[in-house]
Amino acid sequence: MHRPAAPSRRGFLLATAGAGAALGLAAAGPAAAGTRPRPHPRPRPFGRYGSPAARRTPKTLYVDPHGRGDFTSLQAAVDATEGDGWTLVLAPGTYRETVSVDADRTGATWIGASGDPRDAVIVYDNAAGTPKPDGSGTLGTSGSATTTVRADGFTARGITFANDWLRADQPDWTGTQAVAIKVMGDRSGFHDCHFLGHQDTLYADTRGLGLFARQYYARCYVEGDVDFVFGRASAVYEDCHFRTLVRPDLDAAPYGFVFAPSTAGANPRGYLVVRGRVSSEAPDGYYKLARPWVPSSDTTARPMLTVRETHLGAGIDAVAPYANMRDAYPWQEQRFREYRNTGPGAATTVPENRPQLTRAEAAAHTRQAYLGDWRPYDRRR
Repeated sequence: MHRPAAPSRRGFLLATAGAGAALGLAAAGPAAAGTRPRPHPRPRPFGRYGSPAARRTPKTLYVDPHGRGDFTSLQAAVDATEGDGWTLVLAPGTYRETVSVDADRTGATWIGASGDPRDAVIVYDNAAGTPKPDGSGTLGTSGSATTTVRADGFTARGITFANDWLRADQPDWTGTQAVAIKVMGDRSGFHDCHFLGHQDTLYADTRGLGLFARQYYARCYVEGDVDFVFGRASAVYEDCHFRTLVRPDLDAAPYGFVFAPSTAGANPRGYLVVRGRVSSEAPDGYYKLARPWVPSSDTTARPMLTVRETHLGAGIDAVAPYANMRDAYPWQEQRFREYRNTGPGAATTVPENRPQLTRAEAAAHTRQAYLGDWRPYDRRR
């Protein structure tokens, strides 16, 4: 099985021109996996996807921070699209901005022109505790997102979505959630993308409590520490790599949790992880696999997570891989299951702490069952 490279968020940013000096990330960073010298801007920044002079389709726009496209800002390009079916091609570069896709801009496709997600990076540094510009309070978790996608039918390929806010910069803040991307639309697909952050990196959610948005993540890489894949979407993560980070601010376990689903009680499909990998930069056993999130806005939520045929590294606490977020909603009463996982973090030392699917039950936990008539795994565009 193809495994995506494991880039460190800090390592990547240090390798991006000027980012290391601007962010002051020289100390206490994760291992520099994935760092490499950044090439000079390419003479054909949009590769095989055309250019403003040779537009691929009338609804294709080209974005390049170096000025060789239709726009230098990704949000400006989004604002120039109306209706359904636009494609944005992103030249290599760092897009330091927040970006929002409204619900009426459906069927959008964003493509990293080089095919390497390390080359096209959308990044900003807001956190939940960041003050609002108008002084009316703080941004909150959703407001911290670097990228927000409300529209249905969104597809991204070969792009990095990042939030580089650091706890060390604001050690007294309680609002330390810092979302790289919040996805709310149905039929949202991400292929060969990276999601980099710390707390609440990937917010796989829906636009409303009664909406069961389907999302698909293929060959993606996600890193973080606390609840860094969370929300109430029906989401399939296939052949994805999840990496847990070191916590310099803590000196004892647990450092955090990989998944925190908040699936609506009426939704029969939550998060499905299949043929994945969970690795860690932290000491052995310092991370939990998941905890259930029952938000105050939906106390009838019944979080659902199935992890199957996935390699769980030693960073996962094999004895007690699940924990409560609130004691009023114990994880044992939620829908957490595993099936045929491997690795030291999957060892069944306390059977009651590792609920397993039977073979018959596993037949209902497939990408086809979760995604229904939407088949994003059958095509590339």
